[in-house]
Amino acid sequence: MSKHGTMVVAMSGGVDSSVAAALMMEAGYDCVGITMKTWAFERVGGNPKGERGCCSLDAIHDARSVCNRLGIPHYVLDFAGAFDEAVIDDFVSEYLRGRTPNPCVVCNTKIKWDLLIEKTKALDAIGVATGHYARVRHDASTGRHILSRGRDLAKDQSY
Repeated sequence: MSKHGTMVVAMSGGVDSSVAAALMMEAGYDCVGITMKTWAFERVGGNPKGERGCCSLDAIHDARSVCNRLGIPHYVLDFAGAFDEAVIDDFVSEYLRGRTPNPCVVCNTKIKWDLLIEKTKALDAIGVATGHYARVRHDASTGRHILSRGRDLAKDQSY
């Protein structure tokens, strides 16, 4: 058991989340890597077009590989059904209304933060670390932490 407790690290398979995991370990946290499976690959025959990115099979394998190298557990949470309902259905509905939706914003709100934090609590972890470029500040008047824009607006991922 670490001196700071357990931190869930949202592992996308990319460099940023991998560095976040290493930094959390260096700071004295026990880490658990979690990758969110948001696409039902089995329904579409795997990864036929070799897609890359945070939602691909390769990303899941990359995240698992990093966790193995760091010596931390890695879990893949199947959020495909919730993703279809919250993100895909919303995208299609908005698109058919002539709007240009941003599925990442909906995913961050409904999947990444709602469902991932729920799972984090179930693991008795004290928080979630990601590789997103943003700032977290504490609002003394409310006692809450607030996700804020990063100092470098060109890199900001607070959305």
